[in-house]
Amino acid sequence: MDLVTVGTGTVAPSATRTSACHWVSRGSLKILLDCGAGALHRLAQFGLPWHQVTHVILSHFHPDHWGELPMLVYALKYTTVPPRQESLVILGPRGVVRLVKQIAEGYGSWLLDPGFPIGILDVQNGEPFPLDAEVRLVYTGDTGPSSELARWAAGADLLLAECSLPKEMAVDIHLTPEQAGELARDAKARQLVLTHFYPPVETSDPARAAGTRFTGRVTAARDGDRFTIGGK
Repeated sequence: MDLVTVGTGTVAPSATRTSACHWVSRGSLKILLDCGAGALHRLAQFGLPWHQVTHVILSHFHPDHWGELPMLVYALKYTTVPPRQESLVILGPRGVVRLVKQIAEGYGSWLLDPGFPIGILDVQNGEPFPLDAEVRLVYTGDTGPSSELARWAAGADLLLAECSLPKEMAVDIHLTPEQAGELARDAKARQLVLTHFYPPVETSDPARAAGTRFTGRVTAARDGDRFTIGGK
């Protein structure tokens, strides 16, 4: 399975990082984990076949994680040649169906009926939604320290963890590099990839800080970095 960290930034404007978006592909599956501002242009910049996307999975409803979703549907409707026939599935936490329906009142009916099949599904807490017999990639979205998350992420081949702020600026809804390292350690992950950087953490060395708590491989991702999960 291939992972490209398309957007490793946040809502904070950055010259080098766009908002949250990650490309995951395996065979015919082409998945976006979040779809924040700048995602489409980054996908094109990195040579990724964005027009073949099969699923968009939203972690939560902060705008830097989903704000470019309507633009994606618009681009799939109006700029793919030949016209798209394949379905697009949008998954998210409870409320994603209501969200898309409400913004369609402003954007237009094309968002719900773009000319190709589109499915929008609320994923209930704890409900599995199997896509393929893949290796185990765990993506945190925004989160604070959580022993429950560590248990759920147990044995991850790759843990893609937000790492928003340095420890001197720690808040309850984000991880510091040290906390991300502790999460990877407690989950016994094979590899930790840090993402979702606000500017203050970029001027530090987040991989080194996370490595004080986790002895496995740690990478502070940049936009466009590529990882192979499960390869030898």
